[in-house]
Amino acid sequence: MTEISPLNEPKARPQRIIVGGILGALFGLLGAYFYSRAVEDDVRQNGVQRNPVSTGEIIGLGLAVLALLRQISEMGRSAPKKK
Repeated sequence: MTEISPLNEPKARPQRIIVGGILGALFGLLGAYFYSRAVEDDVRQNGVQRNPVSTGEIIGLGLAVLALLRQISEMGRSAPKKK
């Protein structure tokens, strides 16, 4: 008889997706909080609000997010076998 590991249970995938969604939402809220706080601090110090976020900054942030997602997906893979 074969044993089913906890990671292969039918309920494991939805649980991982829900936990990942909650962690992603918390990470997004934290990022928005830090960004908002930095804008407010900048207005207090300089008296003017900075220009809108540039396209280059958005592209750089998007590439960083893609790199993070790739690292997360690699965590789920087993280590390559040595020959």
